Amino acid sequence: MERAEGLIREIRKGILLWYPFEQESTILYIGNDQDALAEMLSDRAGQFVCASCKQICELNWQNRYRNLPDYIVSVESLECQQNLAEVLKILRRLLKSDGKLLLGMNNRLGLRYFCGDQDPYTGSVFDGLEGYGQVYTKKEDDFWGRCYSRYELRKMLCDAGWNAIHFFSVLPELNNAALIYSENYVPNEDLATRISPVYNNPDTVFLDERPLYNALKDNEMFHQTANAYLIECSVSGSFCDIMHVTVSLERGRKNSLFTMIHKSGIVEKRAVYPEGEDRLKELVENRNNLAARGISMVKLQLKESSCLMPYVKTESGQVYLKRLLETDRELFLQEMDHFRDLILQSSKIVKPDRGDGDGAVLRYGYPDMVPLNSFYRNGTFVFYDQEFCMENYPANAVIFRMINSLYGGNSKLQKYLHMNVLFERYGLVSKLNRWRKLEREFLMDLRNDEMLWSYHDRHRCRMETLETNRRRINFSEDSYQKYFVDIFSHADDRKLIIFGSGSFAKKFIVLYGRDYPVYAVIDNNENKWGQELEGITIHAPEFLDRLESDEYKVLICMKNYQSVLKQIRKMGVKEYGIYDSARDYPHKRKTAEPKTADPHASAQKKYHTGYIAGVFDLFHIGHLNMFKRAREQCDYLIVGVVSDEGVRKNKNVEPFFPF
Repeated sequence: MERAEGLIREIRKGILLWYPFEQESTILYIGNDQDALAEMLSDRAGQFVCASCKQICELNWQNRYRNLPDYIVSVESLECQQNLAEVLKILRRLLKSDGKLLLGMNNRLGLRYFCGDQDPYTGSVFDGLEGYGQVYTKKEDDFWGRCYSRYELRKMLCDAGWNAIHFFSVLPELNNAALIYSENYVPNEDLATRISPVYNNPDTVFLDERPLYNALKDNEMFHQTANAYLIECSVSGSFCDIMHVTVSLERGRKNSLFTMIHKSGIVEKRAVYPEGEDRLKELVENRNNLAARGISMVKLQLKESSCLMPYVKTESGQVYLKRLLETDRELFLQEMDHFRDLILQSSKIVKPDRGDGDGAVLRYGYPDMVPLNSFYRNGTFVFYDQEFCMENYPANAVIFRMINSLYGGNSKLQKYLHMNVLFERYGLVSKLNRWRKLEREFLMDLRNDEMLWSYHDRHRCRMETLETNRRRINFSEDSYQKYFVDIFSHADDRKLIIFGSGSFAKKFIVLYGRDYPVYAVIDNNENKWGQELEGITIHAPEFLDRLESDEYKVLICMKNYQSVLKQIRKMGVKEYGIYDSARDYPHKRKTAEPKTADPHASAQKKYHTGYIAGVFDLFHIGHLNMFKRAREQCDYLIVGVVSDEGVRKNKNVEPFFPF
């Protein structure tokens, strides 16, 4: 736990750890002297002063420190000041004539709040979007804090005498600054695969923000809807020359790098910590080895503790391939073949493809040789950022990442060409779980996902939660209650028919089939007709024509239920519900057992000892309910957890979390 807390503390420094503070400068930090930024700034400053907002508003304090700071830094603390405009004027008077003010501020019009995230200060959704019209309206209201829009912040700063103001857009948020963009720079990459959104309360989110980034860029709304800003205010009018920063502090001290694009057209990769300087040497070595194999590579120069490369003004390989997929399927497949061939060309093959599903084995495999880390220029893919190299590595593992990273964060691509077609095309299907496992292990280790699991669990939104919240919006309160909550209404006096035969249907039958026996299963997939699901025969939807409309109830058990909902309404189905797999529905109450003559005698259980086993690598409420029901039937319950070896042998899959 201490390691996780230390890593999270380092991540919080990312908003300013890259900033080029002048050496031996005096920094005034407005905040808590024990927080992560205070620790970082005190290490960077020649002289460090920490103060609260209350202190800097006192005249005696101002007279003591006037014209002292080269930099004044505040992240979020000013949002808690009711008289922010006045505080900004005070800060203007405190700085030296060539000083700078650096403010980290949340954007009340940030995309996260349109997606349903709660305001960090009021704890309610939409308060900031409404301009706090529903809160802080009475004099009795205790002011706690508020966010501002870019327009409001710029106006207050101008009114306070700051004439040279430069905004950086921050994603996903101030305390986890992974991508930082100058207001004069618009990203030309596919952000959906680069950003993992974080939220104040992920339980209220109903919209995935990642698919929206490209549309916001295309409509010139990217900076206006950034979740947060770093604002650089200069007395002299000079600003730092950095246009964009990629921060990767979650990787730990050995792997954390800053990638910075300078106005001069130079891209700089810099190790965050001294332990990471060896990573830069490996980056150059990998680049040279790939170039020697005939792979087009961006030029790279190691200089002191940084790697320098030219800024490439062309379309990324990721964007190019996605555009082809939507416009020219045949050319897309040709270019994917070309990309696959480059992977096979990247190293000597120490074991050829024998047609057994393992594919070829490369002497050196580069797992980051994916479209995201390439440009498309002059008819080929030009690669960069090949930091990692694995000895005796399966080419299929890299080819799998080529496909999986391309489709990641953009589910609509599946309608143009399902990724399974590509898995089949490149012979990945028979060992697909192995390739998934290798990618998962690579990424989880690189990003310290296991260490940061608790942090991610608090701030990242689960897709099941998002989908459940979104369903509520599509229905009135009464309709949602009827269709998604009271799904067992009339299930006792009608035949219960399940629509769908996938994982949702199976889960429902396992969890609730004993309480509410399923009469039949229907499905639109004719290949499943006549088969069985948990011992119940699967029929065509026309099976309903054999029954009277008031004789049955249909329960839709599938993730994408909308088309089936329209279908059964058109068929004239009167009684129906929709199973929400993320919801814990109540079971039937059992009739109380008659009291025995001996008050100390226990009720007779059906079994003395019970045994239940499973993988349980993604433990959920359904498992817990299964244990509860099993326990009700026996005096003693033994729960067995299947080993990783048993899972691989008997289920032919890789457990998500190891034993």
